[in-house]
Amino acid sequence: MTTTIRPLQPSHRAAWEPLWAGYQTFYDVAIPQETTDLTWGRFHDPAEDMHALGAFDDHGRLVGIVHAIFHRSTWLPKSTCYLQDLYVDDTQRGLGTGAALIDAVADLARAHGAGRLYWMTHETNATARKLYDRIADRSGFIQYRKAL
Repeated sequence: MTTTIRPLQPSHRAAWEPLWAGYQTFYDVAIPQETTDLTWGRFHDPAEDMHALGAFDDHGRLVGIVHAIFHRSTWLPKSTCYLQDLYVDDTQRGLGTGAALIDAVADLARAHGAGRLYWMTHETNATARKLYDRIADRSGFIQYRKAL
């Protein structure tokens, strides 16, 4: 089976939503519908540097999603690409779909002239960490959050 990675279009929203919901369930979060609507709109607004890519199987079914955001950095002269969300349908895990989505974001980052691609995952996400440890370097930084 082959997987095709391509940018998500507004017409893909109905297929994207269950994967977005699965991502939230996996991380035990509930993102308000208003935020989901705003985010979906940003993906398709040329003034926003946010991108959504999808992995499609041989039957044209959306089986994985990845979201990327470009931003400036104080550490690099070039922009930086943050891979914020990555989710693959249970039926596709272990088949290379996650790696293909990350490679597609890396290609997108290179095309935009970014100097770095980075992402985070929860420390308990052992399955994903096996992939990440194989394809990237762990920075050693620990994330802290303060609600505002």
